[in-house]
Amino acid sequence: MNTTTPRPVAILGGRRIPFCRSHTAYADASNQDLLTAAMAGVVNAYELKGQTLGDVAAGAVIKHSKDWNLARESVLGSGLGAQTPAFDLQRACGTSLEAAILLGNKIAMGQIDSAMAAGSDTVSDAPIVYPKGYRKILMQAHCARSTKDRLLPFLKLRPRHFKPDLPGVLEPRTGLSMGQSTELMAKEWQISRADQDALALASHENAAAAYDRGFFDDLLVPFRGVSVDNHLRRDSTLEKLAKLRTVFDRGDQGTLTAGNSTPLTDGASATLLSTEKWAREHGIEPLAYLTHGKVAAVDFVKGEGLLMAPTVAVSQMLDDAGLTLQDFDFYEIHEAFAAQVLCTLSAWESDDYCRNRLGRDQAMGSIDRDKLNVCGSSLAMGHPFAATGTRILSTAAKLLKDKGSGRALISICTAGGMGVTAIVER
Repeated sequence: MNTTTPRPVAILGGRRIPFCRSHTAYADASNQDLLTAAMAGVVNAYELKGQTLGDVAAGAVIKHSKDWNLARESVLGSGLGAQTPAFDLQRACGTSLEAAILLGNKIAMGQIDSAMAAGSDTVSDAPIVYPKGYRKILMQAHCARSTKDRLLPFLKLRPRHFKPDLPGVLEPRTGLSMGQSTELMAKEWQISRADQDALALASHENAAAAYDRGFFDDLLVPFRGVSVDNHLRRDSTLEKLAKLRTVFDRGDQGTLTAGNSTPLTDGASATLLSTEKWAREHGIEPLAYLTHGKVAAVDFVKGEGLLMAPTVAVSQMLDDAGLTLQDFDFYEIHEAFAAQVLCTLSAWESDDYCRNRLGRDQAMGSIDRDKLNVCGSSLAMGHPFAATGTRILSTAAKLLKDKGSGRALISICTAGGMGVTAIVER
């Protein structure tokens, strides 16, 4: 079926496994293990075992070469019908939200009627790469035709060949880590350590309160004996946060700590999307609707803040939707770092930034902080890179379902100076 009138894209719900700090509970789990568990959670929740969806899109930021078909392999283990197609994609921390937007476009245009967007990441099972010289020796041995020729390349081995190139979250064009880049943003926007710690504490408190009132009961599925995000700190206080050392700038001007930055995290999440007709036929009430999506990028190499692209994407998306920044009941802004969230909010409040960078007549204005990440976010739960998007999407949809109406704004910053944003409505 093809249509020239876009069809509504229903968000039916989602599931995720608890997020765990890397090298803890999921230390022996692969991306496929994590992703399959999240997908299976959706399959079981919505009685989809053996059924065929129109498409599945999923990805991971850090993955082995053996995971070249990660999405499809996870589908085959999830309980979905083997006829369900799937494809991998990757847009850094915005991967699974990007997956939802791409699948939503397919649904809107009549190409498919149902889909699952998902993402997974594990730093515990990160691929270890050895120097190019060592890899060349191995390939020469592999391609040799005789035993003698297979052994000869190994005579070239030297101790330097055994020093691994460990994975790191560094920008290739600047050599800076994401935390170092955010320190530069914090200095530019004059974001204080105290404000960062306050936002981090609010994330933990909001997440704990959401757990206590049962908000996550139908969003999480236990995995490997874990039923709660193991980074959540119920006993966190401003006093404890203030005692932590800075980690990216250890001088007097540093403000980012382990307490106001996200930890390396393992986890996976998935969200089910469909047309309204498909939802009715399967007896599922939509939680909300995915109505807009936008991506943007900034020139961080030439001085723009690495994680400021969502300010641009949101501005453009609001123009598409004919809305203002204040027209939302919930704001789900991914907390890569507390400073990054605060820089984003400051930029929207700045007449100069909105005029000169966003091309607006005036500042976009402030948001009601009581509507920001009301169930906590990445600072409390952790951030398995590709899994964060659909975690937030499912959360936003449920918040609107519980409220009965309204809009939610989703904003996710990514490596490479990009941003992925979306609007969810009910």
